[in-house]
Parts: sequence; C-alpha cells; structure tokens
Amino acid sequence: MNATREQTKSVQSNSVQTRHIKVGKWNESLKKSDVNQIWTELHRIVSSHPLVRASKRAGFLVEEGKHNAYTDLTQELFVALLGKERFQHYLDTQMSDAEIEAEISQIELTNMLTAELRKRYPESYRLARRVSTLIQTGKSFKRFDNINNPDVHRRLADRLYGLAEWKNEKTRRNVQEMEERVKVVSFQSRDTRMVGCTGDAQIVISNVELEKLIVKVFKAVDSPVDVRSLRSFVMSRLPIMDIYLVPVGGSSGVGDDGEERMEYDFPDTRETPEQDVMRREAELAAAGFVEGFLSELNKSVRGKAKQFDRMVNVLWYCYLISESNTQLEVAEMLGVSDSLVSDYRKRIEANLQRLSFNGVNEARQFERALRERVRDIIVAEKQEVA
Repeated sequence: MNATREQTKSVQSNSVQTRHIKVGKWNESLKKSDVNQIWTELHRIVSSHPLVRASKRAGFLVEEGKHNAYTDLTQELFVALLGKERFQHYLDTQMSDAEIEAEISQIELTNMLTAELRKRYPESYRLARRVSTLIQTGKSFKRFDNINNPDVHRRLADRLYGLAEWKNEKTRRNVQEMEERVKVVSFQSRDTRMVGCTGDAQIVISNVELEKLIVKVFKAVDSPVDVRSLRSFVMSRLPIMDIYLVPVGGSSGVGDDGEERMEYDFPDTRETPEQDVMRREAELAAAGFVEGFLSELNKSVRGKAKQFDRMVNVLWYCYLISESNTQLEVAEMLGVSDSLVSDYRKRIEANLQRLSFNGVNEARQFERALRERVRDIIVAEKQEVA
C-alpha cells in the first residue's frame, strides 16, 4: 500500500510539473513537416518568454491589434530557424523535445531579442551590462536575497544587491520611494572618449566613476535593490543617447491597450510646383543683378578704368576666392596703400548691403554669377597686359 501511494504521489508530481513546464511535440511535428503545429509551438514560446513580455511592456514590440500580439516576432523566429537549418539539425542530432524547447527558448529567441536591443538601444544595453557586471564583481556590493540560502537560484534581474557594509537585516523600501530618493544623486557629465573595436562609440562613463555612481545610488535609496531597478536608477543619472524608433503615423483604430487611436496626417512641408518655379525664376533674376552691381561699383569711382580694375581685383582677392588674402597682402599685390584697399572694401560692402534677396539660394546664385563675371574681367585684363 505504501509503495502504491508513493507511486501515485510521484505520478501526481510529474503531472504537476508537466502542467507547469509544457513541452511541445517537436520531433513529431518536425518529422511530419507540420508547419502549422511548429508555428503554433513557436508562438507559445514567444508568448511566454519573460524577455518578450518585458519588451512588450516597455513598448519594444509595436504591433496592431490585441489578437496579433507576438505574431511578427514569431514569424521572425520561424524564418531565422528555417534559414539556419536548425529544424533539420534537431532531427539529425536526435535531440529530445525538451532539449529542442530549451534551445529555442533560452538560446535562439534570447539571442534574437538581445541583438535587436543592442541595435536599437546600444548605449543603454552596454551600460546595463556594465552595471550588472560591477555589482557582481565589485567588493563594495553584496547580494541580499540569498543570505540564508546561498544555493537559491534566481534570474539576475530579480536578485537583490546592496552595499557590502550594510547589515544582513537591512530593510527594503518600495520602488516608488526609491525613485524619489534617487533624484538627489547629481546628474553625471558625459565622457566623450571613443572606445570599441571600431572606435565609433563613446565611453559615456568610466568603470571607476560608474562604480562610484552605483554607490551613491545605493546610499541615496538606503535599501537593497533588485538588479532591474538598480540599472534603471543608475542610467537615469547618466546622459545616455539612444535612437528611439517611433511611428509617426498610422491608421486609426483600436490599439493594443484597447484605446482608440487618432489618425495623424502630417503636413507636407515641401514646396509646391508653383513655388518651385517661382524660386527658380528668382534665382535666375538674382544672377542678373551682377551687371547692375558692377555698374554701381564703376560709378563709385566715377568711371575711371584704372580705379575700377583695382576695385575688381580687391573684390576678387578679398571676397570671391576660397583662400582669401589679408588686406595688407592684397595692397602689396596691387602695389597700392593699405588705406586705399580699405576704402575700396567699404565701397564694395556698401553696394552689397543695398542688394536684397528673398532666400539663401538667390544669394548663392548671385555669388556664383559674380565670381564667373569677375574672373572673366581679370583674365581679360591679364591678357591685355601680356
């Protein structure tokens, strides 16, 4: 009777474990090439994965409709496994259903999610990893959730850490209170030194300073903190620059949260065809101001050819070439006094200020046309001298 009773308890225990840890019939589905069943099992794994649920709560997964949750991610996982020929590998190596389930859930799906997180939020991802490493290896910190039971196993994000100098009986505060207390910690300046294999990432904060910041956070909250909250507290005091991808439009309807979404229609700020034609005409008209501008310069020297040639050279060497010369260099080049060059520059600038343009493009067109016209004048002048 006792043996029968123990056997019954064992069966019940196994059935309870089976209910809690469901394992799909992977080998049967793979041998039959039952795509629908494989997809269903993958959707179950995706839906129950803790990192997927955390990503969805954080807004990482953007999908429309309540019934389509995790669908895109499941399809992406299916395509990834198919592309790497993992399904055939599972059959060739004769892996059990439990082993296949564990590899897909704990390795393939986790790697796919962390790779996407690293791509979308590179600095946050790196700093979160650094914080986790420092609190586990630093002598200033110790773990509080396994003091009476060192063999207890918990996910890293759920472990409690605090300062090594604290007593083991240190009381824990609620998260809302800790969020308020951590605000007294000063915001850190950004370390812009470049690091990484390709040297395209900034260090943000050194490990020494990061450890000091973690200590300040612990002292401010005055309580053991789980790793997930600690990373959030520490990074809230750092100038992290991540690129957040957010939808700028979309169709109206009911979102994942059950609330109705308004349809946004952003205005088109590009110029109309009519505005484009008018702009081009204005730019061409601006180029036509060149002859009038040069005529005004000629009038300012009373039509004297020698003075006008000097003024054109001052315009060229002081304003129109990229490696413009100083006023003294231009005076020496033209064989005139510095004060005369200064007088010519004042006349040129006075005439430039009388010009009126409606936009930068018009001014650029005028500058381009003026440069070409003045270059022709100088070239013709040099040919006459030769």
